[in-house]
Amino acid sequence: MDVEKKINKLRQELQQHNYNYYVLDKPEISDYDFDMKLKELQELEEKHPEFYDENSPTQRVGGAVTKSFATVVHDYRMYSLSNSYSKEELEDWEKRVKKLVDGKVEYVCELKYDGASISLTYEKGELVRAVTRGDGFQGDDVTNNVRTIRSVPLKLKGDYPDKFHIRGEIVLPYEGFAKMNAERVEAGEEPYANPRNTASGSLKLQDSAEVAKRPLDCLLYNIIGENININSQFESLQKAREWGFKVPDESELKTSTSAVMDYVNYWDVHRHDLPYETDGVVVKINAFSQQDELGYTAKSPRWAMAYKFKAEQETTILNKISYQVGRTGAITPVANLEPVQLAGTVVKRASLHNADQIEKLDVREGDSVFVEKGGEIIPKIVGVDFTKRDPNSKPTQYAQKCPECGTELVRNEGEAQHYCPNTNGCPPQIIGRIQHYISRKAMDIEGLGGETVALFVNNGLIGNYADLYELKKEQILPLERMAEKSADNLIKGIEKSKEIPFERVLFALGIRYVGETVAKKLARHYKSIDALEAASEEELVSVDEIGERIAWSVADFFANEENRKIVERLKKYGVQMEISAEKLAKQTNKLDGQTFVISGTFELSRNELKKLIEDNGGKVSSSISSKTDYLVAGGSMGPSKLAKAEKLGTTMLDEKGFLKMIK
Repeated sequence: MDVEKKINKLRQELQQHNYNYYVLDKPEISDYDFDMKLKELQELEEKHPEFYDENSPTQRVGGAVTKSFATVVHDYRMYSLSNSYSKEELEDWEKRVKKLVDGKVEYVCELKYDGASISLTYEKGELVRAVTRGDGFQGDDVTNNVRTIRSVPLKLKGDYPDKFHIRGEIVLPYEGFAKMNAERVEAGEEPYANPRNTASGSLKLQDSAEVAKRPLDCLLYNIIGENININSQFESLQKAREWGFKVPDESELKTSTSAVMDYVNYWDVHRHDLPYETDGVVVKINAFSQQDELGYTAKSPRWAMAYKFKAEQETTILNKISYQVGRTGAITPVANLEPVQLAGTVVKRASLHNADQIEKLDVREGDSVFVEKGGEIIPKIVGVDFTKRDPNSKPTQYAQKCPECGTELVRNEGEAQHYCPNTNGCPPQIIGRIQHYISRKAMDIEGLGGETVALFVNNGLIGNYADLYELKKEQILPLERMAEKSADNLIKGIEKSKEIPFERVLFALGIRYVGETVAKKLARHYKSIDALEAASEEELVSVDEIGERIAWSVADFFANEENRKIVERLKKYGVQMEISAEKLAKQTNKLDGQTFVISGTFELSRNELKKLIEDNGGKVSSSISSKTDYLVAGGSMGPSKLAKAEKLGTTMLDEKGFLKMIK
């Protein structure tokens, strides 16, 4: 047998044995025999480097060192899930779903594993990229580290598509976690806090050989891509298993939310028998055609819901209430607690939200309080053990002055939070606004992080985000932790931010209540900062989905002379303050003021159709109502949508008719 054939035969054998052991949990050879075959393959590959393959089983031992992880934009956004905590919330979701889709609705129940989210990309059956979730729009390329995880197939088998992405969770089983901690304690090192954080931290280790030593596992649950020829979520799980992925067997298909609740109740008890951490159940609409119909909100899919198991609760002492100042001046009261172990982490602080919440719970310093960690990352106080209260304790007096700058706090009518009005003189507000400006979803300035912003402000180098564009390398170099290369990258990153499109610049300005979605709407409507600045409150309210609160906030921002000066400076430095000519060329007002519903299957993707409607000034709605102007009807459209459109006299268009309309 020639060398190349021998190498390929060994690779195939080892891949199969690896799959049997780590995915099926049914080894067919001993560890010793596996190691001998691996050693033989390593020796052959070393002697014959011309047959190198980055997806060879020998690459699982690691060795590649990554100094900095490249940022990769996801081809398909990684959304977060909406949470529910009761049967009623689940039933409400079911009602909303059935209003929007036709036909029988089935639900896939999957356990929600608590690990680090990952997106794997395969081309021609081989792993080409592994990217962390990041902010959902872009993440870090951790391919070298993920190659070392034995349950991640490097090469697939069967009838896989030419290119697709598969999402899942990288987890650390309890047994492996306990073993790692035992070794650390023996070596005199601090044990790790919990499996989830350890799994997440492992993905960012620079040396992949160190990652290879950790018993990480990868559980997969979501296939995404064009032309994958799969019709449902349950079918996709079966296909993924056939191609070689480790897909948990606990998933089940249900036909009602009462059956879903039976599944939830069973696993709420039996989850402790599983080898991994779980914190709930994910319920998904099974049919992909119905998922397409339902679409997404700005943050999460309408076709999925995470049902969270009841939160863990502990009792501890509230030592002190302190106050934090956010970038908008909002004051958040924080409970400083006697440290307590909760859901695998040591909790020292918890949110108290606002003055009303403190009054409602009657929380006081020195109280014994109940702390809970549910769907939120930050724990919260949910009650007080009044039986343990000191009879001499006095009710909490909410802060009257800003803890950072001493300014008298204000509370607007109808709002729960207090604010520090010293916008341009309060240090946390100054730092927070600049940190928001440079963040990933905003200007995404590479080489500049939150700590560095604070360092610049505290050293008097910058006082607002416009000052960033006047920074010189020689000003930065003398600062702590600032090497030549870091300073160069930072200046380049600031310069490159001038290419960021207008809608993201508008979001970056940090106008209160103007999030990503609102910024896009305003940018599309006004097309330039000058037009937006000139708009009155009345004109702003007339823009679709812009309410009085947003209109007041935008007008208030531009009424401030300091803000107008900063915007003028940003314009002068070359920051994009209007929609580019290229983008404008693709946009029209042909569909201005008209509402569309898209239903069925089309040659174009639903996202492409939605973009065409929005680029031409129209609005896309998910359900038909008296306000709907057009129903764009495709194949496999449900009969109830059709009946409703006919009853309301909604104009119907097929795909060709719609495209003709916007030509």
